[in-house]
Amino acid sequence: MTTYYSFTDLQLVDLLKDSDDAAFTEIYHRYAEKLTGFASAKLYNLEEPRDIIHDVFVKLWEERKTLTITRNLEAYLFTLVRYRVIDKIRKNITREDYTEMMLALQTSLAAAPEQQMAVKKLKEHFAKALDKLSPRVKEIYLLSREAHLSIPEIADKLQLSEQTVKNQLTVALKHLRESLTLLSASALVAWCLH
Repeated sequence: MTTYYSFTDLQLVDLLKDSDDAAFTEIYHRYAEKLTGFASAKLYNLEEPRDIIHDVFVKLWEERKTLTITRNLEAYLFTLVRYRVIDKIRKNITREDYTEMMLALQTSLAAAPEQQMAVKKLKEHFAKALDKLSPRVKEIYLLSREAHLSIPEIADKLQLSEQTVKNQLTVALKHLRESLTLLSASALVAWCLH
């Protein structure tokens, strides 16, 4: 019986290319826990890292015949996970989240004038944060979140690479997330009391 745990990563990749189930299982046992820990450190929801790791290993199996890993399997897997984590974070910060915050404020605070003022201040704060973005980054953000265009559609419309669009969206979302984080509930209350 072959003991796969003694094989190098590159030997396992070669076996995986030949659809060797046991090689795939050994790769999973070597790296799934580390990859899950890495993803868990970046994401809040415990289910999301598991989903990401599952997707990465499904992709590994589906693309086994065309894999071109010549140096470091671990680095390859961590890169796949890192990009999926970035995509997950990007998707978590959406216009719907902003809308939900507004609705929660409006419903939980009823229709009192102070609460209406808090909602107005939140909207103003978001608009100011959006205005602090560079014109190109703001345009890309608005095309993504307001016009609901996909990354390829935005890239085509603005004659940019998809990676540039992704990078600019990441910049916009990070800035807006940080800006909204700085606006604490106590700051809203203080504004309302002025």
